[in-house]
Amino acid sequence: MSEQVIVDAVVTHSEKTSPLGPGFNRLTEQIYLQEAPSSATPLSPSDPTTILLYGWGDARPKHLAKYVDGYRALFPAAKFVVVLCPILRCLYQTLEARSKAMTPVISACFGSLETADRKSVEASPNNNRILVQVMSNTGGMYLAATLNAYRKRFGEAFPHHMLVADSTPGSTSFLQNAGPWSRAMAIGSPGWLPLPFIVTQALACFFLAALHGFGWLIGASSAAAYSVAAVNNEELCEKSATRLYMYSKEDDIIYWEDIEKHAAQARQRGYVVDLDMFEGAPHVGHMRQHPEQYWGAVKKTWTEAIVGL
Repeated sequence: MSEQVIVDAVVTHSEKTSPLGPGFNRLTEQIYLQEAPSSATPLSPSDPTTILLYGWGDARPKHLAKYVDGYRALFPAAKFVVVLCPILRCLYQTLEARSKAMTPVISACFGSLETADRKSVEASPNNNRILVQVMSNTGGMYLAATLNAYRKRFGEAFPHHMLVADSTPGSTSFLQNAGPWSRAMAIGSPGWLPLPFIVTQALACFFLAALHGFGWLIGASSAAAYSVAAVNNEELCEKSATRLYMYSKEDDIIYWEDIEKHAAQARQRGYVVDLDMFEGAPHVGHMRQHPEQYWGAVKKTWTEAIVGL
């Protein structure tokens, strides 16, 4: 059985429904699809047709559902593809394994396309307008795996019109990130783990150190390093897409200086970049604390992104 047949079978699977809410079908353990409502009428012919959302590390579906609700209010006719992003799995998987796991995202976004069909869609961008949102570094790692999977399949950058980078990307330095990353893993640890938080974080830090040491010994690039570079690589990430970085100085996991540095590099490489800083918001807490500013920025940047279509 070919890979394409397997992917197509995954996309049509709908036996297990999603904790994200009604209308979502589970494609894989990590990927969920909600087709555009048949009753919805686009507010504008330039609204996105597909919204691809990568959650932060170990984000619960009920929390991601709030972002789906926000996007649905802005763009009621869009199709949603939501990706859950477990931290531990992301860190121990190889790039090849992560990319294979993200292959169903491609079919969920574009359908069962042969090369000729894909080119015809790209030649008429109004037919498929994609808005991508990624949250935190773990979400960025799975986005990078998707970009890699698409390029391996089609030999081109993943086509989209806008990328929203919420609380990402950060530094790839292990020493700088060991504390914040282990804290994030401890926060996302299962509720049944009967250990004090500080013990859980210490175990997470030990695991990260062992993983980093092993990667150093075999000369492997870390998932974080690959993802930070991938979104500024025009062979992987569509250069014509507008980009919106959303961040705050109070984020104690992803530092604002690293986000501004990445945005500056993107500008230097020809990407169109907007930045929106949120006062007093914690990591991935911008939408919760400043919903009007958040959704206003998304709407404004999307409008700028589709000018001329």
